[in-house]
Amino acid sequence: MVTFCTLHAAQRFNLFENKSIDIKTVMLFGILNGVSIGFLNLSLGFNSIGFYQMTKLAIIPFTVLLETVFLKKQFSQKIKLSLFLLLVGVGIASITDLQLNFVGTILSLLAIATTCVGQILTNTIQKRLNVSSTQLLYQSAPFQAAILFVSGPLVDQFLTKQNLFAYKYSPIVLAFIILSCIISVSVNFSTFLVIGKTSPVTYQVLGHLKTCLVLAFGYTLLHDPFTDRNILGILIAIFGMGLYSYFCTQENKKKQADPLECQMKDKEDKPFLAHEKEGHEVKSSDKNSIV
Repeated sequence: MVTFCTLHAAQRFNLFENKSIDIKTVMLFGILNGVSIGFLNLSLGFNSIGFYQMTKLAIIPFTVLLETVFLKKQFSQKIKLSLFLLLVGVGIASITDLQLNFVGTILSLLAIATTCVGQILTNTIQKRLNVSSTQLLYQSAPFQAAILFVSGPLVDQFLTKQNLFAYKYSPIVLAFIILSCIISVSVNFSTFLVIGKTSPVTYQVLGHLKTCLVLAFGYTLLHDPFTDRNILGILIAIFGMGLYSYFCTQENKKKQADPLECQMKDKEDKPFLAHEKEGHEVKSSDKNSIV
């Protein structure tokens, strides 16, 4: 809600132009993202830290699979190799224990599925409907907040037998909640911006860089335990990220050198999620909808 209010104020000051998007598309997209956040948190609550890290690692290959099957996107063997090295490195550095349970596994699978689909749609909606990351976030944030506001307290009370609103919020707690909300504005904005400008896979690669930085800063600033295994894993992960960045740059240069081929591929991929008539004519009422 703070993100929406911040963007609403920015829109009032003409810092960006609001663009109408089909209400059904925005509503389903916002609810899906909200559900994704819920499943990720429940997965962390029901699983060990190690299994939760495995869940986050599984998002990249699952995203690659979905984009390959449904968007007909091609990933070169070099890109796949670099992603494999990245996942192996992060796994070595961050996964310590793997405790499995049925409920936690189901929640993890749901978290992976909703997160992947949500991030793919974040990229697809921006490109297909020609909207900016700010416009999409502004339109979808209220629905995302609504599903969390309705479901969050009910699920919390069911699991903990405690009422969220009965908690006595001290000034320090309120201060940290407000700080968290302020930080979340930049996090939400940067998430939509990175996915829209690059891809869901690149965003996940960036997220694993964050994991490596958390481990490194934990050791440097907080003197957390740091083993040779952590160092080896981080080095492998960084090497994989470097290869991924290099191979992506090389492939983008090739695409720019042959723009006609890229345009043909874009046209072939266009029908995904859109209902098109024969002759590739789309109804005017569907121009701002991909549902």
